[in-house]
Amino acid sequence: MSIDKQDDPAGNGADTPSRIIFRLDPASGVPTYLQLVHQVEQALRLGYLAQGDQLPRVKDVVGTLAINPNTVLKAYRELEHRGIAAGRPGQGTFVRAEPATVPLAELNGLRKSLLTWLRAADSAGLDADGMAALFTAALRDFHERRAATGAPRGAPEQGPGEVGRTA
Repeated sequence: MSIDKQDDPAGNGADTPSRIIFRLDPASGVPTYLQLVHQVEQALRLGYLAQGDQLPRVKDVVGTLAINPNTVLKAYRELEHRGIAAGRPGQGTFVRAEPATVPLAELNGLRKSLLTWLRAADSAGLDADGMAALFTAALRDFHERRAATGAPRGAPEQGPGEVGRTA
């Protein structure tokens, strides 16, 4: 699954009303409508979409991905249910709310760090599935440790002997 920014980010052209293009991964095992939902959520978190931006028109998604219009409508209904998007009759579906995001400069720094890690993992012989498995396991461990210590988001991580200790 990937997210691409359109060439015309302002959406000024009649043929490019949206800032993202949906991509499907048939091997993922994730239902098609959820892939679309996840891509919108990712685009919001990464700053590709913002409140007020129009999502791709149903007919455009159907034409590009060769999927059933009901699948796209189901994805958009799910986005509406989650409070992320809202349909406007005769106009399309628009982003209604944005999740809390990290400033772009910080995201770029984090991305560079992650690319360094990915190169190291590649050099160690991990393939994409191995990298994803290692990252997912580390992320799960991180969240479990944070939940066990009750540390708020953004707080520095404490070592095993430092649980409950304050500076």
